[in-house]
Order: sequence, then structure tokens, then C-alpha cells
Amino acid sequence: MLGVIRRRVACGGSSSSILGKSLHTIRPAVSTPRICSASGEDILVHPRGIGHVQNFCHLILPGRLMSLRSTREVVASCQQDVSMQIRSRPFCSNNGDLVEAVVPFMGESITDGTLAQFLKNPGDRVEVDEPIAQVETDKVTIDVSSPEAGVIQKFIAKEGETVEPGTKIAVISKSGEGVTVTHAAPSEKRSEKAASQPTPLAEEKKDEKQKPKVETTPVIEKPKETSPSPPKRSATEPQLPPKERERRVPMTRLRKRVATRLKDSQNTFALLTTFNEVDMTNLMKLRSEYKDAFVEKHGVKLGLMSGFVKAAVSGLQNQPIINAVIDGDDIIYRDYIDISIAVGTSKGLVVPVIRNADKMNFAEIEKEINTLAKKANDGSISIDEMAGGSFTISNGGVYGSLLSTPIINPPQSAILGMHSIVSRPMVVGGNIVPRPMMYIALTYDHRLIDGREAVFFLRRIKDVVEDPRRLLLDI
Repeated sequence: MLGVIRRRVACGGSSSSILGKSLHTIRPAVSTPRICSASGEDILVHPRGIGHVQNFCHLILPGRLMSLRSTREVVASCQQDVSMQIRSRPFCSNNGDLVEAVVPFMGESITDGTLAQFLKNPGDRVEVDEPIAQVETDKVTIDVSSPEAGVIQKFIAKEGETVEPGTKIAVISKSGEGVTVTHAAPSEKRSEKAASQPTPLAEEKKDEKQKPKVETTPVIEKPKETSPSPPKRSATEPQLPPKERERRVPMTRLRKRVATRLKDSQNTFALLTTFNEVDMTNLMKLRSEYKDAFVEKHGVKLGLMSGFVKAAVSGLQNQPIINAVIDGDDIIYRDYIDISIAVGTSKGLVVPVIRNADKMNFAEIEKEINTLAKKANDGSISIDEMAGGSFTISNGGVYGSLLSTPIINPPQSAILGMHSIVSRPMVVGGNIVPRPMMYIALTYDHRLIDGREAVFFLRRIKDVVEDPRRLLLDI
């Protein structure tokens, strides 16, 4: 509270006579309110009744330090009246120009993340809400945006650190003052580092110049004795590649989360997979005939995924146990159908959810799939758009997969796997004809779902895809 105290001794005593003694009274010169100067000049403060203060830790005099005890220890023999003119300097930190970028709220179930990378460098100009860094969580990648327009002054956090919501990662100067740090490109840094360190060849030449030359007599070389060749390795002994040809890269939080969930799925569920094949002729013919009219009316292309989503909805309605889940000793039957669509991205697997798919038509499903897939690839998908889901569809056929056994996405009880379409010879009406065929697979939790329900569900998928008119007639 008290800054610099300048003292006037009224009785003519020396300025040092008060040291080592307790104060009897401290009288302010004039009882006036505190006057604050906005210019940062010394402020004259005349406090009222300072003699009744009980606990001052230290009183700072010009060039000296004096400890004050409680007024109960005041020595009455002190006959010097001291008038003090107290001056203080406010802490004027002109920090209104600086703002801090902090990690935003990342979702109800996410408490922290990893600072994956900075998108800007100190000294770069940023605008309001422009991303300056990315935080990677167990489920999504979140951007840290600039709260104000300005110039990045410095980074507080480092890449690879674990950060929580509210953690400060950068300081931004709105006026651009005080920013002197410039980042060189990584190649420039490496070249500078290499230039600063002399090469071993240069060091050897330097040592040779420093050493005095000594005349040496020629030495007659003796014939070298032939040493036995090293034993040859047996054909069964493994030859490991050198460590220089390996790279060690830490796993991302998303990849670690996916690995944990899939392993938990294997450890928890009694996984069993059943297969079937689907003739895609009618569905592909339907898409070919109406694709132009569909785009003209709805503004989106008609794909195959919407047909499988509608078929899955029909199968889940016929076999409700596929849409259920085990919770302890109970079975929870869901009266809603939220279809999760597995989407592979460069950063890992994400599973956005189509809410209330049973109430949507083909056009609405296609629009929702396109929107969620775009967000997943851009990394802008939110936690809420991936939470929940009662059944999952995974389309490995887009990558050319012919057959696979998908793993259940916990806490769901089943997952449908789609695969590539291959033209194969099939017997139709007693004749062998080429048909576009697709293998489909259903992996289910055998603790809850019996083989009968699983086969009936997969059979319903086959019937609806091979004859989409069943959806209109509800048969």
C-alpha cells in the first residue's frame, strides 16, 4: 500500500535518529482524500488516522528499511513529532494493448487435449477469430482462435503439451508493438546450425595445420597375414534392419482413443460376424434413372449410402434387439434410430451420427451424410455431432475392400459392413449372367443378439436393397 515515504523530522533530529526505535505517533500533514494522477506522476496521499493501524510489516524510507511493530509496543519516551509526506506511484501497466489466446471449451466429456501445432508464428498478423493453433483431443481437433486482430507477440505454451480449457497459449498485441521475434524456416535453421558447427573434415584439416611436421623414416610394411573370414550367419538367423531406417512418431490422441475403444470392444463383447451378398442391380438402376432429376430437385446427388441407411432402418424396426444395448443386468431398448456413419480421415476414424434416421427420406439422408463427411474431413466436426448413435454402418468398399469383419463401436451392439461392388457370374432364372454383387457383414454382440436375429436382420438388408419398392409398400 505504501510506496515511497519521505520524512520530515519536526524537532530537528537527524534522519537516522528514528532507526531502532518505535514510532510514538505518525501525524498526517493534511487530512485530504487520495488524489490519483492518470499521467503516472507521483501521487500525494494523506491518509487519515494512520496511527491506529496495528500491523505494518515494513516501512520503506529513502535508502533505509525500518520494521514497525504493533502500536502496543510504542515507546512513550519518544519526544519527536514526525510529520510525513507520503508519496506513492500507482502500478500503471499499459497492458490494454495485449490480449491472450486461450484454449476454448472442448466438450462435456473432454477435460484436456494436446497442443498439436501452431498455425502461425510470432510476428504474424492475425484477424479476429482466425485460427492460430490446433488442439487435438480424443475425438476431434479443435481450433484456438485469436480473440482480437493484431500481431502475435509470443507463444506461452509449446507444441506437444497437454492443455486444458482456459489455458493461455499466446499473447497478441493489438497494435503490433514489442514484437521483434521472427521465425526462420526450418530449412534455414538447419543450414544456420550446420554453418555454425564445423564439419569433421574441416576440424581434421585445422588440426593438421596446427601440428608441426615431423620427418619420419619409411617403414617397411610386413606382409599382412590373412585373417580367417567371419563366420557366415545361418539362413534361419533373422537379420534386423538398422535403426537408422526406422522412424518413431508418437501416436495422436485420436489414434490412441480409437485403439483403446476397439480393444475394449474386443475384450468386452462376444463378437460374432455373419455374412450375406447383395445384388446391386436394381438399386444402381434406380440411381442411374433418377440421378439428374434428384439433383435438380434436391441439390444433392443420389448415392448408395442412403439406400443402405433406409434398409438398416427397416431392419432395426423388424429386429429391435439389434438396436438395444446391455447395461449391467438390464437391456435398454431404444425407441429411436440414430445411425452412425464411420468416416475415415487423414487424422483417424470418426463416426458422425444421423439423428432420427427413421424419420428422414432419401434426400435428407444424403444431405446429412454430405454435411457430416465434409466436416469430418475438414476437422470442424463437433463432439455433439458424434455423440450417441444406436447402430453403425461402415463402408469399406470405397477403399476397395472385398470382405471384412467390422468391430462394434461401443456401447452399441452391432455394426454393418459394406464392401466393394464386383461383377460376378450369378445364376438368374436358370441362366448364368454377370451381376454387380456386394458382400455385406454384420458383427454383433452374441451376449445380447442370437444368430437368428442377426441373420434375419441381414436378410432384410438384402431384400430391401435388391428391391427398393419394398420400402414404398412396407413389405
